Amino acid sequence: MSIFGKIKDAIFGKDAKAQEAQKTAPSGAPKANPGNAWANAPVVEKKATPVVDVENHLDSMPGADRLNWRTSIVDLMKLLNIDSDYESRKALAQELGREDYSGSAEDNMWLHKRVMNELAANGGKVPTNLRD
Repeated sequence: MSIFGKIKDAIFGKDAKAQEAQKTAPSGAPKANPGNAWANAPVVEKKATPVVDVENHLDSMPGADRLNWRTSIVDLMKLLNIDSDYESRKALAQELGREDYSGSAEDNMWLHKRVMNELAANGGKVPTNLRD
């Protein structure tokens, strides 16, 4: 599993993929109307996807008060019980499109913002001050 996948699962829950796969489901049996093929197609209803308040969820985790997860990618990963060593952060940066990750402070700030942006893009409610 990808490192971002682990982050997402830790925040949204491990069954987030299963919920996403079941976003739409056919509703009811098609009604007979031989003259119109569209009338026979099943109705697809979108199910509401719960929005996860990322900040609230992370704040409520044990140890959040002792870690600077709002600005530090290392602390964010520690809070989520994900290995935060250089190699893991480099792999995460590569997953998110950065091939020249060196582990500098600027790289880590970019990586943290990018993770927050990706969480927002995947259905998380992330405050603008934690994103770009």
